[in-house]
Amino acid sequence: MLFIIAWKNIWRNKTRSLVVIISVMLGLWMGAFLLSYIFGMIDQRLKDAIGNEISHLQIHHPKHSDDHDPQYFIPKSRQLIADLEKNDSVKILSGRVLVDGMVASPAKSLGARIIGINVKKEDQLTQFAKNIVEGEFLKDSDKNKIIIGRKLADKLKVKLRNKVVLTFQDHEANIVAGAFRIKGIFKSYNSTLENNNLYVTASDLSNLLDISGEIHEIAILLNEADHVDPFVSQLRADYESLSIEGWKELAPELGLMIESLDQYMIIFLTIILLAISFGIVNTMLMAVLERVREIGMLMAIGMNSIRLFMMIFLETLLLVLVASPIGLLLAHFTISYLGEHGMDLSGIYQEGYASYGFKPIIYPKLETVYYLRIMVLVMITAVLASIYPAISAIRLDPVKAIRKI
Repeated sequence: MLFIIAWKNIWRNKTRSLVVIISVMLGLWMGAFLLSYIFGMIDQRLKDAIGNEISHLQIHHPKHSDDHDPQYFIPKSRQLIADLEKNDSVKILSGRVLVDGMVASPAKSLGARIIGINVKKEDQLTQFAKNIVEGEFLKDSDKNKIIIGRKLADKLKVKLRNKVVLTFQDHEANIVAGAFRIKGIFKSYNSTLENNNLYVTASDLSNLLDISGEIHEIAILLNEADHVDPFVSQLRADYESLSIEGWKELAPELGLMIESLDQYMIIFLTIILLAISFGIVNTMLMAVLERVREIGMLMAIGMNSIRLFMMIFLETLLLVLVASPIGLLLAHFTISYLGEHGMDLSGIYQEGYASYGFKPIIYPKLETVYYLRIMVLVMITAVLASIYPAISAIRLDPVKAIRKI
């Protein structure tokens, strides 16, 4: 009976009830969409970082991370690579030669990170060749050829087939230099890579460093992402003299973002639900004040405080129950559509996103569990929002309420 009365009561003033329903519906739609946008950005950045940049884990000499000195190469790296390639958990790996130095053109000189790569393995690991927008990717047989980023090329005022000079210290701290012809120009969603990184063959760079055959970094991609932590732990136990880091240590900001997803959800939804709750409280309080004589009459003929409280509570709950599924359904359709087709923000935020390593096309995503969590939080909000109007109703004096004009 109370349920039927509550349902009829909320439609006595259709305009006011519809305003509340629409506001709750839009608030939930926007809240769920914002969460999906954040989750989509973080998920995409993680996939790009692992797939195109840092891989699942990397191996270095323990001292290499401190100053990137060329003398700190991985000892017995060939045997290590051979052993790792036999491991069933490893999908693909690649060894790299690294050095920080200067790149010079007739117009300008700039600092850069020079990366010597195993061409075939690197392309399998990071699909780097697909980023080439001019020229072509390196070949193992290439001598003194280089791949340079578009932004760096513009700063140096060079183009395809021009020469640049690389200068750096070898493993004995001697200054060495080499002239390289630009074979390809790449463009990246990550402006840091495009501004700083240069790619040559590992043999060319190791010869200049006088560390023929040695490497500074082994990047590894596993078959299963969930196996990273146990695999890293096992490698650390087997190779105690090496520095072995998973992607969370290589890119701690990504690990922090992943671990903070639930906090993001709570913060965003709390702000939105607080705004919604004030609207609900205001509406229900107005409904109580408009029906003072009616409520007084109900109390006079025997409706006790608990039943009166429950009636106001059910009116609030029904408003939210009508709005919530519609709002979440709209959010689901919006997120599903944009998750498939993407949100192209290249004309607005491309440069800003690129500076942090994000692509300008975002694919929102929201797992089912988050819809359920949102629904639970909305129900809690409805319960809390109903308390003050319900208490105001049961505090009315029946005699005074009946006489109120």
